[in-house]
Amino acid sequence: MQVELRHLRVICAIADAGSLSRAANAVGVSQPALTAQLQRVESALSGRLFRRGRLGVTPTPFGQFVLTRARSILLAVDELVTGAGAYDGQSDLARIGGYVTPVLSGLVARLFKVPGLTITVHTEYSPRLLLDLLASRRLDAATLVDYPGNELPAPPSVGMRLVATEPVFVLMSSGHPLAGREEVDLADLAGDDWVISPPDGVGWPECVYSACQKAGFTPRVPHSMTEQAMIRQLVAGGHAISPCQATVQDGPGIVVRPLTGTPLRLRHLVAWRRDGPLAQRAQELAEFAAEAHREASADRPHYAAWIARNGTAPTSG
Repeated sequence: MQVELRHLRVICAIADAGSLSRAANAVGVSQPALTAQLQRVESALSGRLFRRGRLGVTPTPFGQFVLTRARSILLAVDELVTGAGAYDGQSDLARIGGYVTPVLSGLVARLFKVPGLTITVHTEYSPRLLLDLLASRRLDAATLVDYPGNELPAPPSVGMRLVATEPVFVLMSSGHPLAGREEVDLADLAGDDWVISPPDGVGWPECVYSACQKAGFTPRVPHSMTEQAMIRQLVAGGHAISPCQATVQDGPGIVVRPLTGTPLRLRHLVAWRRDGPLAQRAQELAEFAAEAHREASADRPHYAAWIARNGTAPTSG
């Protein structure tokens, strides 16, 4: 069977609905018919796209890989058919995108206060997809992340500026044997189970595997997910550890610890369409994003303590 656009739309509908029954209702077919269609698509792609559970379906790592590209393909096709979109040309409305981080939430909070500016917010997991949304004029600005050595290339139509570079820490149960340390050596985590979010299209989690291999081990990863609430539940229960941004908040049953020697870093970026309504506010966007990152950094005791020990402040652009 040859995979067609309608099959990609079905895959996206299942992911958006979170269950086969809801997706079947959304696309107007019976659940058995949708299940059969999904099985044919999985056979054509030679991989399982969704994992069934008591609460519905979630993408497998391979499914997340396919979804990221399917959404990008569909957006490109829709752009060819519908043009720049219903909001294009409205200089008082800005469409903001990003993955949920303190940089995005802080930027959005500040933009809501700008007189005369109306914003809408769209979140996505993949920085690559967000960049595609900017290039295809579906977003006007976005917060992005990438990793040193795997920097995002900005297309000519998109401006981009570095906001901050921060270390990657580790999230672990407060009952973990190493939870009492100020910093944790990556090699000492070789025996743990890990929960790692799936590929984001710009070098994650490949950079995690590379750092672990340099530390002398391959991480055991029985869990893969993007849902932060579920990740925190697994970690709090002592079932896994997880790499995390330094600005992640700890909480009941959970501690955030730096990795000795900082073997992993990520970069926060802000990007905008050069012909969009925020192009003239590029400097303001960067300042708002940097302020949001500094605010989150100061508010996280584990990160503030790391900065104090290392004598290093977040790198802002």
